[in-house]
Amino acid sequence: MTSVTDPPQGSFKLSMLLNDTRYRSYTFQFIALLLLIGAFAYLGSNLAQNLADAGLNISYAFLGEPAGYDINQRLIEYDSQSTHWRATIVGVLNTLLVAVLACVSATILGVIAGVLRLSNNWLISKLMSVYVEAFRNVPVLIWIIIIFTIMTAVLPSPREFRGDDATASMVLDAFAFTNRGVYTPGPVFGPGSLVVILTFLASIVGVIWYRRYTTKLLYDTGKLLPRGWPSLVILFVPSIVVFFIMGRPITLDYPSLQGFNFQGGITIRGSLIALWFALAIYTGAFIAENVRAGIQAISKGQTEAAASLGLRPNRVMNLVILPQALRVIIPPLISQYLNITKNSSLAIAVGYMDITGTLGGITLNQTGRAIESVLLLMLFYLVISLSISAVMNVYNQAVSLKER
Repeated sequence: MTSVTDPPQGSFKLSMLLNDTRYRSYTFQFIALLLLIGAFAYLGSNLAQNLADAGLNISYAFLGEPAGYDINQRLIEYDSQSTHWRATIVGVLNTLLVAVLACVSATILGVIAGVLRLSNNWLISKLMSVYVEAFRNVPVLIWIIIIFTIMTAVLPSPREFRGDDATASMVLDAFAFTNRGVYTPGPVFGPGSLVVILTFLASIVGVIWYRRYTTKLLYDTGKLLPRGWPSLVILFVPSIVVFFIMGRPITLDYPSLQGFNFQGGITIRGSLIALWFALAIYTGAFIAENVRAGIQAISKGQTEAAASLGLRPNRVMNLVILPQALRVIIPPLISQYLNITKNSSLAIAVGYMDITGTLGGITLNQTGRAIESVLLLMLFYLVISLSISAVMNVYNQAVSLKER
């Protein structure tokens, strides 16, 4: 009886790159890499030659020129005389803003809908099923337009808040819901406000530590400590105490009707709200299915064992089922976060100036630098997508099962 073995060790020969199983795979990979480099080199040279024939060249000097257009929703100072680079930064921040808001909202909504879809209450489970099927089977662009149209058609205009015969009024004299957007009080930071902010951030860390401590104590000793009211105390009491000690350094600037529009406070444009809600509700339907699949992947014996210990249903879900289901939920959840970030490029449909609307829209049309603008757009979305994947993969490793 004979057995197949690798050839004996000896001097290296060039033919071994194809005949020796130890080197053959590396040879093919190296050839594939050379072909790929050659293909990109050919495309690059072809692009350079075509640009030279047309009398053009790749240059990003246009980013230093005045933009010449306004952006209605912005997180940093900007005017029409700012540079195209400044407009690009505004667009990037607007994209990140709607992406973060939609990711957080979609996660909360998806987890709630996914859990409720498995409820024993027939009405609740069917309502969640209708929500999931209705929203995930209709393109998100349609939902963006529907929500934006409802806001502009139903909500009153700012002029309806004027005078004694006003047909609309502010909520709590602080919030105004109009067809142009929502006007809310904005914070005004004075001396000592940084101390209050740092105290609040430290309180958030304290809440996370306390909840992890209570979970570990429960797993190690079976002792159950309250988590609700202590978390609220840790989160708010230190910040409130420091706020008064520092002499109330943070005040509120309330919006007021001046002329034909509201001034002061924070303005949340209707386009931002429509895009935010549409992305959150649409993606939340997909996340709900991921959560449902993750929960159903856990053996029913886990639920029965936890119930036999006297744990209430909500405790069973929070302490037993969801922690184990995370290893099934998180991988597809990463894809949903990436979809939210990329789907935010539909903002131009409702006039929200994200990176696609600024750099890939007005800037591109004004300067004619299509190649440069598109390359920057690709780089931005690539960096954001890889960053989201990296962060979520680290979290995925943290919650995965640890083998002995």
